[in-house]
Amino acid sequence: MDRTHNPEFTQMEIYVAYKDYHWMMNFTEDMLEFICNEVLGTTQVQIGNEKVNFKKPFKRISMTDSILEHTGIDISNKSEKELMEACKSIGVEVTESMGKGKLIDEIFGEKCESNYIQPTFITDYPVEMSPLCKKHRDNPELTERFELMVNGKELANAYSELNDPIDQKERFEEQVKLAEKGDEEAMFIDLDFIRALEYGMPPTFRDGDWY
Repeated sequence: MDRTHNPEFTQMEIYVAYKDYHWMMNFTEDMLEFICNEVLGTTQVQIGNEKVNFKKPFKRISMTDSILEHTGIDISNKSEKELMEACKSIGVEVTESMGKGKLIDEIFGEKCESNYIQPTFITDYPVEMSPLCKKHRDNPELTERFELMVNGKELANAYSELNDPIDQKERFEEQVKLAEKGDEEAMFIDLDFIRALEYGMPPTFRDGDWY
């Protein structure tokens, strides 16, 4: 889709059974700090005009709190129409093909992402944005997903894998509705994948996109 978009530029992919996104955030911090020290002898990295420090722990903030902090908009429990109006109120361009997930993604991309120079985990994405992610154990409106932001760009996308075939089928059906509205990034119904889940899949962590 563009020069920073998965999967065209994915460099590494990890699946770990019986782990979740909390485990992977800790692993990611350990790994990046270790690599920087081994390769550069320091966790301080010069990226253009910015000095980025990969020393753990990295900041963690939810998608909802990030958007609230940078726009003053609370996306919790907002309808598609309300999100559409919120986008317009802060100058984010929208189209009628956008569903709730796409609208939230546009707000974050336009108003929040560039603020994260130091390594930051953006966590707990709304379920509409994450059709393959397990629902959050404490809030079914969210998912157990994170993206790592560095120097104003997404470096990694990861989540606790959805392994409930009934939930997965319902998510795919919602994606089809978005595709019918004109969303070019919406997914299709993968019946083979659903059938595989019906046979069984353990709780699994997926770190699918390292750029």
